[in-house]
Amino acid sequence: MSQNNRPDPKMNKSTHLPRKRFYRARAHSNPLSDSHFPVPITPSHVDYSLHYPHFFPSNDVISTHQATSSGVHSKKIQFADIGCGFGGLLVNLATLFPETLMIGMELRDKVTEYVRERILALRKANLGQYQNISVVRTNSMKYIPNFFEKGQLSKMFFLFPDPHFKEKNHRRRVISPHLLDEYAYTLEVGGIIYTITDVEELGEWMKACLEGHPLFEAITEEELKADPIVSLLISATEEGQKVARNGGQTFQAVYRRIAVSEEE
Repeated sequence: MSQNNRPDPKMNKSTHLPRKRFYRARAHSNPLSDSHFPVPITPSHVDYSLHYPHFFPSNDVISTHQATSSGVHSKKIQFADIGCGFGGLLVNLATLFPETLMIGMELRDKVTEYVRERILALRKANLGQYQNISVVRTNSMKYIPNFFEKGQLSKMFFLFPDPHFKEKNHRRRVISPHLLDEYAYTLEVGGIIYTITDVEELGEWMKACLEGHPLFEAITEEELKADPIVSLLISATEEGQKVARNGGQTFQAVYRRIAVSEEE
């Protein structure tokens, strides 16, 4: 067998998907440390052709900003999974909302590489599907405004984030009053922010931050029951599945972006 025809040991022979054991990394990274990766100067500099070639052909030489403003392409990313882990939520949402562009934002390089390979494998095995999801390695606590315009997103997900137990490290938490200002900026009015954790103290923290912010209001129980995404918060993610297997509790906080009188 030639070297080119040898099976890739990183890929599962039966599923043709990447094996996680080759992409393992630390459970969490320090979001305050400086990492080196390219960051778009503004949202108009995000190269959609790299992420969604089905919708934005690579031979399209005009910029995303020019394409959108001229009407050539009107699609923009609407869902953002912050700290997407191994991409379970993205994969499940891809077929549930096939015309919606989504992106996972992950700080760990090996995990990002896994998600990228997983998406490419799924696209290859399922022609025409999974073209609407992608992943980018970045620090969402620093660069959210570089990727998304005001009111661009309709949904944001924060599933099982690092709890940063020590009080001195609470500033590293991905849900905080000052970061909610940025999330509110990128969410459209009516957009929804989903959070879930298996750490009760963190769940109370995230809920308190959202409850105390003037641009968010809690989603009612009736709405939660009718939302097909809510059940995926546990079932679609590796962390959620682990909690379920161990019979653990989860703590959700799902809130809607609202307008205030000054914005109306």
